[in-house]
Amino acid sequence: MATVLAYTSPAKGHVFPMTAILLELAARGHRIVVRTLASEVATLRSLGFDAGPVDERIPAIKEPSPLPRGTLAALRAGITVFAQRAPFEAADLRAAIERHRPDVVLADVNAWGALAEAERWAARRSGRLFVELFPYTPAIPSRDAPPFGPGLPPAAGPLGRLRDAVLRPLIFGSLERAVLPPLNVVRGDVGIGPVADARELFTRAALMLVTTAEPFEYPRRDWPEQAVLVGPCEWEPPVAEPEWLAAVREPIVLVTTSSEAQDDGRLVRVALEALADEPFHVVATMPAGVDGAYTSRGGHHVEEFVPHSAVLARAVVAVTHGGMGATQKALARGVPVCAVPFGRDQHEVARRVVSAGAGSMLRPSRLSPQRLRTAIVQARGRTAGAQRIRDAFTAAGGAASAADAIERRLPASHRTGLDLNPA
Repeated sequence: MATVLAYTSPAKGHVFPMTAILLELAARGHRIVVRTLASEVATLRSLGFDAGPVDERIPAIKEPSPLPRGTLAALRAGITVFAQRAPFEAADLRAAIERHRPDVVLADVNAWGALAEAERWAARRSGRLFVELFPYTPAIPSRDAPPFGPGLPPAAGPLGRLRDAVLRPLIFGSLERAVLPPLNVVRGDVGIGPVADARELFTRAALMLVTTAEPFEYPRRDWPEQAVLVGPCEWEPPVAEPEWLAAVREPIVLVTTSSEAQDDGRLVRVALEALADEPFHVVATMPAGVDGAYTSRGGHHVEEFVPHSAVLARAVVAVTHGGMGATQKALARGVPVCAVPFGRDQHEVARRVVSAGAGSMLRPSRLSPQRLRTAIVQARGRTAGAQRIRDAFTAAGGAASAADAIERRLPASHRTGLDLNPA
């Protein structure tokens, strides 16, 4: 049995995939310690974890709302937040390590301070395992993928490869100039050396768990050797299915917005108007909070939280904000997606939906009832592509594959009977 100490960034969309992996590890007999959002501590304790809140100063540092215009500007805003949180995360994780003496530290890729502290901890003694979790598509440079950020389509032919060769240093160079100086200050404060580029930044852990799978993720020949693509790792808080859901008779269109405030609530308003006269029932979720302006109309439902799995079991299309969790959860059930990306990594997720033939994309600047209705119809016609991605996600294995990958790297005394040499 191993003690696994998990450290999440303060976003529910990052807590939930981590929880799925931790439940699998707990089922195999490992002891689980978690530091996470204060709002999720009671729920995680009810699952049997030794859960506690991260330093309260960490979630108090927030991105601006609305996010700055432009994908790169929004990414830089996130980078600023990660850098400001990092010193508190490093000290927070160090205290948890000293208290619990873990064998494994599983850290969220957005928790820069925790990543640096976990790297320092792992380097000081053999047998310690530092694992990095990517709950969204990783911004790792690759010769086989477009430069990360603006949501460019994959290269087609010599001109496409030339485009990537020209833009890759411009886009990644811009992000590296924003990321590396504050990150290396944090690393220096922790007591470890600087990193030189984005690829080195993301490859310091002994194991990188990436919660997606090809072909939804662009196929690459140059994945880091420690990267394991495990597919979506799903978990939802144990909330009862609402009574009204069983009474819905029309085909359901699920509409999701971000758990982080990003001014994407107009997606719900436009979706309700777009489908007002269509034979669908709209179920919209707004985890960042439901404003009075989003009152349900015409029998549709707008809620802060509804178990997505229950809704997707009957959905014909999911209209998402391009968030990795909601988008992949729909595709994992073969439900096509209409993605309307507002910022952060959402343009990249939306482009992957289209490139995989699993749905459609509409840019927020073009969001209108008529255009959204057209995009939803287009997405519904791509169910076969969504089902192909569903099968690929199933084959990747999800939380079980993530736990397998961790156990394979543990000392023999901490394994729980996993067959490390399968026939």
